[in-house]
Amino acid sequence: MNTGTHRQSKAQRLALDGILAALTVVLGFLSIRIGNIMKISLEDLPVIFAALLYGPADGAAVACVGIFLYQMFSFGFTATTALWILPFVVTGVIIGLFAKKAGYNNTNRQILLLFILGELLIWIMNTGAIYADSKIYGYYYPTIITGMLAIRCVTAVIKGLVLGLISPSILKMLSRITYNGRR
Repeated sequence: MNTGTHRQSKAQRLALDGILAALTVVLGFLSIRIGNIMKISLEDLPVIFAALLYGPADGAAVACVGIFLYQMFSFGFTATTALWILPFVVTGVIIGLFAKKAGYNNTNRQILLLFILGELLIWIMNTGAIYADSKIYGYYYPTIITGMLAIRCVTAVIKGLVLGLISPSILKMLSRITYNGRR
């Protein structure tokens, strides 16, 4: 009997990871773009949810699959594809480790701080990806990084604040469906 429950839980977890990866792709397309240097989207939200619900492996898996598919549909495979995927994978792993340490029951304050941390990690690493991409593909100019740096940083913090404030109630609802024990 217990074995059946365990299998169902694994199947449910895999199904939710698949749904979150697909949602990552969709949210990637539903973004606001400002040239090649700024994109405001919610594609990291499913990655962070997977990490908070199930840990670093699930956060990384949702990021790998979701962001990879988004990149393939949007740009195809390029020399910098991995650089665009890496920030989301790292964020999924780091937030997942914090969630695991808290027994997947982070406080609202911790969730808020983790969202801000996640957004800042993605911002920093995406800045590196923009730099590398612009050098490789010949659209680099000195202000491509510095010109939008402050605006991109402020946007990351605001996005982290907003998502961190609204996410606890969504996570509680998802926890009732997934039975992962969040209170």
